[in-house]
Amino acid sequence: MNASLPLAVCLPLLGALATTLAPARARALGLIAALASSGVVLWLVVGVWEQGPLRASLGGWSAPLGIALAADGAVAALLAMTAMVALAISIHAGGYFRDPERLRQFWPLWLLLWAALNALFLAADLFNIYVGLELLGLSGAALAALGGGRAALTASLRYLLVGLLGSMTYLLGVALIYAAHGQLDLALLGTRLGPGLVDATALALLSLGLALKAALFPLHFWLPPTHANAPAPVSAALSALVGKVAAWLLLMLWLGPFAAVTQPAAATLLGLLGACGVIWGSWRALRAERLKLLAAHSTVAQIGYLFLFVPLIQGLDPGPERTALLGALLLMALTHGFAKAAFFLAAGQVQQLAGHDRIDALGGTAQRLPATTFTLGLAGVALIGLPPSGSFIGKWLLLEAAIDQGQWWWILPVLAGTLLAAAYVFRVLARAFNQEPTPLHFVTQVRAELPGLVLALLAVAGLGLATGALWGLLEPVEIDR
Repeated sequence: MNASLPLAVCLPLLGALATTLAPARARALGLIAALASSGVVLWLVVGVWEQGPLRASLGGWSAPLGIALAADGAVAALLAMTAMVALAISIHAGGYFRDPERLRQFWPLWLLLWAALNALFLAADLFNIYVGLELLGLSGAALAALGGGRAALTASLRYLLVGLLGSMTYLLGVALIYAAHGQLDLALLGTRLGPGLVDATALALLSLGLALKAALFPLHFWLPPTHANAPAPVSAALSALVGKVAAWLLLMLWLGPFAAVTQPAAATLLGLLGACGVIWGSWRALRAERLKLLAAHSTVAQIGYLFLFVPLIQGLDPGPERTALLGALLLMALTHGFAKAAFFLAAGQVQQLAGHDRIDALGGTAQRLPATTFTLGLAGVALIGLPPSGSFIGKWLLLEAAIDQGQWWWILPVLAGTLLAAAYVFRVLARAFNQEPTPLHFVTQVRAELPGLVLALLAVAGLGLATGALWGLLEPVEIDR
């Protein structure tokens, strides 16, 4: 089973190499690589389910000298979500890119990004997280530029520069930790870090670098133009996966090996930034004029929800309450990944067939693209947090913990964000069901709409109905390597 850890990284890399060497067969080779990568992740999930946490030391060298990969229940769940979303994007991209040259450029970059995502979730030391972040940023920026046009190129260049700034800031924190402790393995660092100036400064640098990549408010300025101008499959990946992995790494460091370094005031600050992101992102989504821009601003809000958990978890000792909150945090992350990928794929379908994604001109979409409209509605249910979606369960446990711990003020951004989300989702659906005629007549294309619809169903029904099984995989949940 341990062999599945390096294979989860190597197979997408080999696929990227194959599609580069044989560009004429890029689509077939890319789909084969996507299926093989998903199969390896399934093998890994089964291994974690049966044996518990897995760890592999590459080359036979153990920490602190060697490179280690590790997967617990939380990582297995995130890898499974990544594989399902990535497989849906891979299938959708084959029909989305009409230009064969653009499709040949897409596959190597996409598989490189997939490899980087798996490497980041599995990384067990700080430096290999940096390597994964660099690969993720370079491939993500190149993919965003596939949209063509001045706006897309400008946005991708901004994304590249912000990503490089975040990586360099993160690397400074890594250098401080290595100079102070002589090692970077996360499990070993968890026993040595403490409340000191050097460790606190290193955590601040690591956090700033990851917050830039996660688009945590107010460092989200690069996200809306990048996601709104990229091709729909790329926007789905950037929103559902790329931002998610950076946010997860930041949360993992705060609640895992650096828990002894953090202070209640710092955890509260992180929660406040998340709360501001929830309200600001939701408000901007409500005022957005384009469907993809609405989804991009909504991503800022959904990322903010994850950081509301930090001040509630930070002071808890290991036990059922902490496990429940960590499970709720993970459930929110998984639900957002499925829902946002589905929303962007549906928005891209509307834009491609109608020639625009202006919300005020979506009249007749429900009649001509019923599956796409249904996908938007289901994804909206998950973004709002209505039952039986996983986000409903996550928000419920978040509110319950805030009341139990006497930190009632965290209820306010959750309620405000939920109401604003309902407003912008129903605004889109109201326009889609409008009977006003549109100048373009397009018809439903089930094959192109199916990947997004499946992801939306997973966001709404799959996670909510499978919560018991999910808890079985994640019991006990500990963010640790």
